[in-house]
Amino acid sequence: MKAVYQRHAELWHTQRSRALYEKPWLDRFIDVLSPNGRVLDLGCGTGDPIAGYFLDQGFDIVGIDYAASMIEIASAQFPKAQWQIGDIRALPQIGTFDGIYSWDSFFHLSIPEQRAILPQLSKLIRQDGALLLTVGPREGEVTGTIGGEAVYHASLSPSEYEQTLKACGFQSVTYKSEDPDCQGRSVLFASAMFPDRNC
Repeated sequence: MKAVYQRHAELWHTQRSRALYEKPWLDRFIDVLSPNGRVLDLGCGTGDPIAGYFLDQGFDIVGIDYAASMIEIASAQFPKAQWQIGDIRALPQIGTFDGIYSWDSFFHLSIPEQRAILPQLSKLIRQDGALLLTVGPREGEVTGTIGGEAVYHASLSPSEYEQTLKACGFQSVTYKSEDPDCQGRSVLFASAMFPDRNC
């Protein structure tokens, strides 16, 4: 799948909507973060439009994507952010963050990978920080396409996401299945991290 995104970075960047239909969720995420905080964009793609929106709000953005061609475009578009080639499954030493988001990226991980990585991500989020992900409407695996080539998607069940994140110290977990105001995305938002977390 990495090779697919590597080959189709320019196509993806050209076709990606800039309508910012995600804005209500992005603003909800922003509302719980420290002003000018440090935010991690996992599977950042080219950074446009979401990372660009956060940069406009004064946040310090670190973006990670395993497709070098995506990172190249992101670096040219938004030179003030920190862009790195990397894999969500083996993150480099990048410190902690006020918030972490992964829009249309986290669901490319397999079910076992998601189970393993959620606690790891929780450890990178500071007290009172937040996590924002797009996931699936139910547990399972499906196939999508980009540039006519197949890409893998997977999801845990909504109840497992909630149980896992609360076990990792989030006081509030909200899940919206196939949000009609967000082009049918299923959105997971966790906030209010306890100082004494269990993960």
